Amino acid sequence: MSLDIRQFPCLSDNYGFLVRDAATGQVATVDTPDAEAILHELEGSGWGRLDLILNTHWHPDHAGGNERLKSETGCQIVGPAEVRRIAPLDRDVSGGETVQLGDTDFQVLPVGGHTLGHIAYWSAENSAAFVGDTLFAMGCGRLFEGDPGQMWASLKRLSDLPSETRLYCAHEYTAANARFALSVDPDPAVRARADQVFAARERGEPTVPTTVALEQATNPFLRAPLLRPDLETVEAFAAIRAAKDSFSS
Repeated sequence: MSLDIRQFPCLSDNYGFLVRDAATGQVATVDTPDAEAILHELEGSGWGRLDLILNTHWHPDHAGGNERLKSETGCQIVGPAEVRRIAPLDRDVSGGETVQLGDTDFQVLPVGGHTLGHIAYWSAENSAAFVGDTLFAMGCGRLFEGDPGQMWASLKRLSDLPSETRLYCAHEYTAANARFALSVDPDPAVRARADQVFAARERGEPTVPTTVALEQATNPFLRAPLLRPDLETVEAFAAIRAAKDSFSS
């Protein structure tokens, strides 16, 4: 099935995503970082409706627009139970469940670590996954609630998706991530990608989406076991994450 995706910047460094099932015309927003920006993009799209909100986690820059969007469009809100901490939710979902947008199936993947209940939405037939703040281009989310073992398992789950899968990350952090990657990973592929990222950002171009294959090759968090072979896998990831937390570019 065909899925139309509109990506747009909002807030200081977030991306918003409107997705439409082409067969039925049903429309969803992945997270609600800025209700005003989402409504503006929806109007510009000509799609004429909002049927569903797909929340990835509870942070305000991902669920803060739920109430207004539901009030103005009557849409249903789907997400992990943790969203209820700050915003309305109509249906709780967790890993292993499926969410339908018209004829498009999204598999719900458990990707906790940034928050305990964080989830991602993967459409296998469209080779697209919306990963929130778990995996970024050349980076990964901070461990605000989870531990390194949980986050490593989540990253592995995403990196095990088919290599052509497009990963729609929720923030434009790639230039900063690339500077850190260069400090810990001497692989020529990392330097080549970093140069591409810096050039794209100079031109004002987005670096999202990325792909599973590209992240496997150049993301220092996925490459942690190679970068720190002296440590067990989770310990290697934890060491790279700790280095990023204290990194100053």
